[in-house]
Amino acid sequence: MNFAYLGHLPHADPLYGYLQHEVLPQLGLHSHAPEIRVFQSACSRNVYLYEEKHGGVRVIGKFYPAHHDPFGQALDTGRIEFNNLDFLRSIGFAHAPHYVVRPLGFNARLGGLLMMEYLDGDVLGSVINDAIFLGRRGRLFRKLTALAWFLATLHGRTARDWPVTFSDPCDYMGRLITSLSVTRGLGPQLAGELYALREAWRTESIMWEDRAVLVHGDVTPSNFLFGRGKSVMAIDLERMQWADRVFDLGRLCGELKHFFCQGLGDPAAAEPFIGHFLWEYCCHQPERERAFAAITRRVPFYLGITLLRIARNSWIAPDYRWRLVQEAKQALGALP
Repeated sequence: MNFAYLGHLPHADPLYGYLQHEVLPQLGLHSHAPEIRVFQSACSRNVYLYEEKHGGVRVIGKFYPAHHDPFGQALDTGRIEFNNLDFLRSIGFAHAPHYVVRPLGFNARLGGLLMMEYLDGDVLGSVINDAIFLGRRGRLFRKLTALAWFLATLHGRTARDWPVTFSDPCDYMGRLITSLSVTRGLGPQLAGELYALREAWRTESIMWEDRAVLVHGDVTPSNFLFGRGKSVMAIDLERMQWADRVFDLGRLCGELKHFFCQGLGDPAAAEPFIGHFLWEYCCHQPERERAFAAITRRVPFYLGITLLRIARNSWIAPDYRWRLVQEAKQALGALP
């Protein structure tokens, strides 16, 4: 992850005392006057890295500023993420090869600040780009195998007896279409076609039949890091929820499509990696071939809405945005 150096944290800043007395001691650093350097994430203005100059101890701070949310929901989200991290670690995700970042504290008085340990590893996004631009395809296959195992373990340990509620993803797709229409100029004809596809998926019984599991909720290439071998580290669990396991799987498949489409101009180049990832995931299911058949029937919906989600971002160039929307429409047209 990329961070820009901002300077030293003033000793008079309330955050300084919080780090000195409550956060850094959890990592073995006990200092009367630590010198704390501050770095800001290049990806988010609300994420910071704090490094003690002499001991080299690093921690991550993620703010949920209340001034952006007068109803206090941002603070609730920060507390929820802390609890999500704590829960997953309590059910076995506190040790390699399946590791969830350790939360070190949540402080509502400091802008809804969630403190976490700093993790050192290769971000999934860089592994994908290395496969695209440097030809390191074998490494991407291996890391997707490891990630498939991580997600299968997460879903397997949290599976419940009640069925998924497919109406929630349908509602989410509706919000994506509205956002693209209102802010990005999606025309009424194409919007109508997407709505029609959504309703067609809603009537498919297979979308309602699987058991609910806890999903990561934001399986994007910036939220997973890799260590040696099959070691996987997960961050950013604020969107963890009960859903269809394919919510996670389809999100990653859509991200792979996007990376290869953007990097090579060929979304089909992602297919070998998508197929490999799904097949490896299914090897951790009781009946591999049956699970693969069921999952691959549901993936196109979640892959499609992932492409719509990416397309609505302001940093996406207009021409590429409409290509993503067309790719999403094509995926959503692959009804079971």
